Amino acid sequence: MKSREVIARLALVGLLVLSVAAAGCAGSVQDLYPLAPGEPVKPVYVINHGWHTGIAVRRADIPEGVWPEHRDIPASEYVEVGWGARDFYIAPEGTLWLALKAVFWPTPGVLHVVWVDGPVQQFFRQREIVEILVSDRGFHQLAVFIGDAYAKDGSGRTIVVGRGQYANGRFYVAREKYFLLKT
Repeated sequence: MKSREVIARLALVGLLVLSVAAAGCAGSVQDLYPLAPGEPVKPVYVINHGWHTGIAVRRADIPEGVWPEHRDIPASEYVEVGWGARDFYIAPEGTLWLALKAVFWPTPGVLHVVWVDGPVQQFFRQREIVEILVSDRGFHQLAVFIGDAYAKDGSGRTIVVGRGQYANGRFYVAREKYFLLKT
């Protein structure tokens, strides 16, 4: 069996365990869902990248000063961010060891940020994409949550690890470690 197949099976088992554990936490978020009739909404796109999932939002919707790299990246219509184990995410090809390490040992995390011009569906043509409409309040909380995920240096700036998986992307150091129960 190829290492990619082994990794895929381990990921599937991990996802199943995580899904069962998360089912006990499922429920509406107080004051955010369900949406009130006529409440203003903003689109959030969830993008399936196989091993990772990204969240894309309109750059103009990101509240000023809430999402730190917002000021660091070139102008774009959308910004997509994903989070994962640093060694696995930035590796040219995932290995069984990197996958096991990412799942079972808390390891340094990274955020993968991609700036996108034009519709998200055209940029990520080969990906499954789901659009979710969230309230303005919910979107603000999401932006704050993502903004808080970035590690910062002594001067309060985000820390770039290197180029992302796309020419128009970067990896940033995440504040928290990644592992199965923190994904």
